[in-house]
Amino acid sequence: MKAIVTGGNGFIGSHIVDRLIQKSWEVIVIDDNSAECNDKFYYNNKAKNYKINICDYDLIYPLFEGVDVVFHLAAESRIQPAILNPCYTTKVNVVGTCNILQAARESDVDRVIYSSTSSGYGRKNKPPLREDMLKDCLNPYSVAKCAGEDLCSMYTSLFGLKTVSFRYFNVYGERQPTRGQYAPVVGLFLKQYAEGKPMTIVGDGTQRRDFTNIYDAVEANILAAETGNQSVFGQVFNVGTGTNFSILDIVNKIDGECENIAPRIGESKVTLADNSKIKNILGWKPKIEFMNWLQEELKKEKYKK
Repeated sequence: MKAIVTGGNGFIGSHIVDRLIQKSWEVIVIDDNSAECNDKFYYNNKAKNYKINICDYDLIYPLFEGVDVVFHLAAESRIQPAILNPCYTTKVNVVGTCNILQAARESDVDRVIYSSTSSGYGRKNKPPLREDMLKDCLNPYSVAKCAGEDLCSMYTSLFGLKTVSFRYFNVYGERQPTRGQYAPVVGLFLKQYAEGKPMTIVGDGTQRRDFTNIYDAVEANILAAETGNQSVFGQVFNVGTGTNFSILDIVNKIDGECENIAPRIGESKVTLADNSKIKNILGWKPKIEFMNWLQEELKKEKYKK
């Protein structure tokens, strides 16, 4: 089997690349290495790496020849940077996604697996959040990522290209981004704690999030790549545990110094996945519990005081 992984040098993408290589797939990575929250980018030497922006159709298209599956993760992928630069976010996340779908269609790729976001549920929907709820996009990031979902569904219904869209709920784990004030909270707090700095709590810290381990997120992608269940295609699936924790829960578990910083616009108060659809149709279920993982992580030498 041959795959393209866009954003394959980043957090989730690099883990998918490693898993595919372990399964003896031929892997092509397309990544322009522009993600500002990444401390570093991760290269698997057994993959072919191309430093290309997905908005450049003429450069990406030749790479799709003979490809079976595309895992599309390349994106402008943080809420607050997207608010600061909505035009670029829309270009990458909408036009770039359309480029990927069109290149896959013209190259007779079997399927495209699209990484979306739970942020499209916004504030109006009452948790647990289900895929059939109306979107409530609060920021340019969620608008653009949900537009990508619509493009995927359209490419399935109109052109017959098999697509699967995953709405991730706060993915954490090994290689998680930690750079800058907008890095995801788990990695940021652990980095601040290891460096002896106070953990920066946005607002009052009562926000609740459904934290999903990277290995569970990768497993969802592998199931979608290998399934023969035709009812999967054109669908959107939550990838979340069905359990959530507050930011203060994390602070208390780490048990370090903290400080409050200003609340942020355009973000939800609570996320909590209803994961019954992905369990029933794809057979996926989360295996790693967040607080157990955090407890084991804190035993590492770098966190010892």
